Amino acid sequence: MLMLRTSLSAVLALTLALGLAGPLQGEAPRSGDEGKQFEDSRHAVTWRREELKGIERLVRQLRFDLVNNRDARGAEPRLEELAERASGANLLPAFIEGSHGRGSEARARIWEEWEEFKAGFTDLEEQVATLREAAAAEDYRLATRELSDLSMTCRSCHRRYRY
Repeated sequence: MLMLRTSLSAVLALTLALGLAGPLQGEAPRSGDEGKQFEDSRHAVTWRREELKGIERLVRQLRFDLVNNRDARGAEPRLEELAERASGANLLPAFIEGSHGRGSEARARIWEEWEEFKAGFTDLEEQVATLREAAAAEDYRLATRELSDLSMTCRSCHRRYRY
């Protein structure tokens, strides 16, 4: 009996480690999941908060890569990840109408101004593309400016749509 329990535990641990079991109940979807679906708006709020924090960390790392180290090659994987994670396709599904209030920093204004809010992600995607082009050309001066502009875009959206 003990051996069977140990074997089952080992199989479960391996399955979870390899990601074969899919997300656990209550676990937020990962970036790149096809057709993100959330159990409820609270789940979406938690996921988007963590995703946005991850994007912020990426931008800080990219600043280090491109501005401090002038390492465009080293920045390539992070730039690719940023393009995926900072896209409207990735983030907008987590902005379920009415998912503001308790536990959320989102203002109701997001859904009142949905088209403008959505357009902000198009602008963000374009800025990330320009940043990637600057890095690919190893134009560190332009990359520095694009990182600053990218940060300003984030801040202006946060000022308008976040408490």
